Amino acid sequence: MSNDKEIFITQPDLPPLDDFIPYLQKIWDSRVLTNGGPFHQQFEQLLCEYLGVEHISLFTNGTIALVTALQALRVTGEVITTPYSFVATAHSLLWNGIKPVFVDIDPHTLNLDPARIEAAITPQTTAIMPVHCYGHPCDVAAIQKIADNYNLRVIYDAAHAFGVRYRDESLLRHGDLSVLSLHATKVFNTFEGGAIISPDAKTKLRIDRLKNFGFVDETTVVAPGINGKMSELNAALGILQLERFGDARRARRSTPTTAACSTAWPASAAWARPASPPPTILTSRSWWKKAIRKHATRCSSDCATTRSSRAATSSR
Repeated sequence: MSNDKEIFITQPDLPPLDDFIPYLQKIWDSRVLTNGGPFHQQFEQLLCEYLGVEHISLFTNGTIALVTALQALRVTGEVITTPYSFVATAHSLLWNGIKPVFVDIDPHTLNLDPARIEAAITPQTTAIMPVHCYGHPCDVAAIQKIADNYNLRVIYDAAHAFGVRYRDESLLRHGDLSVLSLHATKVFNTFEGGAIISPDAKTKLRIDRLKNFGFVDETTVVAPGINGKMSELNAALGILQLERFGDARRARRSTPTTAACSTAWPASAAWARPASPPPTILTSRSWWKKAIRKHATRCSSDCATTRSSRAATSSR
């Protein structure tokens, strides 16, 4: 008999269905399904309070949020980014007619290596888009210093970094904008969803207009926008999920943090185990990457490395 068994890198964390039914009943009773309804407004406020930020805009998913973030800052030309990310990071640039310029990662953190950024800057470079890979903070100080020196924008793909605090403040406060994914694969999910964290009310207003077709009122359109709004269903789930997030993160933290295959990990796979920042720097983690301790049949350690790495960067 075969001992093969499907192994999940992660599975969505969901509340008991009975806890969600009252939220659904309110939506059915009100007939307000989208367009910034009461759950949407409440969820934005709760997220600001929980994450320690002032301005947040909810989106239908993280990919549309990335596309809109670039639009909001009027980014053009070339953008320096990481090759080690889900495809949505680079695709958001291409959808805006922007050329992605890939710079290699630090082999220990798996984040964009600041020491390699300056060599990739050209007269066409307008921004840097790093990713906080697996919730490990990028070297935000070094990246910001380069951006300031060359007058570049910084947009963080913070898909893995929900709830991460760095030097006693939200990691999401760094850069010009930070973009979250609330996709089903994330520790904190709303089925599908995303968000942009803005530094000020003016930027949030522009983003909110762009995600609603560019409307400023019922009849006036001021910019070519997109439909990026989060529905009341997703916002309601988010409110309920936020109450449970501490338990979900503790559950991820308690799982084994090493992966094993039928043979030992080769020395060449050492890059797959990123080092953690010092505890004095990183004051909380998202525990987004849920590694597995599992012996699989008919699979070499190189195979396990490839599959785990590909799956672990999935979906915005």
